[in-house]
Amino acid sequence: MINLFSDFNKLNVLVIGDVMIDAYYFGKVDRISPEAPVPIVSVQNRENRLGGAANVALNIQALGATPILCAVIGNDEDGKLFNQLLEKQQLSNEGIITSTDRITTVKTRIIGNNHQVLRVDSETDKPLNNSDNQLFIKQIESLIKSKKVDAVIFEDYDKGTITQEVIDSIVSLCNINNIPTTVDPKKRNFLSYKNVSLFKPNLKELKEGLNIEINPRNIIEVSEAVDLLNKSLNNTLNFITLSENGVFIKDDKESHHLAAHYRNIADVSGAGDTVISVASLCLALNQPPKMIAEISNLAGGLVCEKVGVVPIDKDQLLSEAISKLV
Repeated sequence: MINLFSDFNKLNVLVIGDVMIDAYYFGKVDRISPEAPVPIVSVQNRENRLGGAANVALNIQALGATPILCAVIGNDEDGKLFNQLLEKQQLSNEGIITSTDRITTVKTRIIGNNHQVLRVDSETDKPLNNSDNQLFIKQIESLIKSKKVDAVIFEDYDKGTITQEVIDSIVSLCNINNIPTTVDPKKRNFLSYKNVSLFKPNLKELKEGLNIEINPRNIIEVSEAVDLLNKSLNNTLNFITLSENGVFIKDDKESHHLAAHYRNIADVSGAGDTVISVASLCLALNQPPKMIAEISNLAGGLVCEKVGVVPIDKDQLLSEAISKLV
């Protein structure tokens, strides 16, 4: 296990997707507004963090690997702030394109007494226009051809950065070059990710994507849903996160259902980002499906113990993996 975690440091991972700023207002709540039946949060601290696909990049970085983030942001003040946050985290902006046709996504969370009271989103979800789309594809292709890339992650938040053309072009290029591709999908492009190496929807996304009901406690139902999914997608591995019911992973030879570890859940925000990050690194190092699922399952639970969107702590994850998996 120690050798595996050490080998993470040798990997370069391209992260493609919708980036955003996660803005936080932290404070105390001790009264209700006289203007409306809503709590008053007395702000004590403000913070801006990298979110969305950028949080995946932070997780990759925290695990010791080198992320290369590819995304499109707006030509606005929030876009400038986003680039400043990248620089602060020592992340490269070589895959970032600025567009005059978009705004930079900002999700503002109001946290009162360590609980989220409200979220305010400023965003666009329209697909990239044709010129931005072609520029984005060329930029990603150039990075793949010019650098050692060990895995490519599609982190899709349905904000329009990932189009059908982006998916088709990059998955095809990666398959030709034997670069594993992993996907954290959302609804719009759910059935567009064909022939990828690992596809990781959560239960809600799986149900919506297939338009069926699934009982997560009935693993036969989950397995049958994965088979139905793969008739359309033909992916090598399908990895389903089932919240309190654990995770399920399946390829054409084996399947595994792993129970969730007991956690003191504080905030589930960002757990999916951590899971796809860990799974991608394990896949890049040719780990078997069960090991991919076990380590990712541990990681997702650990970040849920923290308030807000935060990357995984590598040392803490390694310690837990040694104690619970070895």
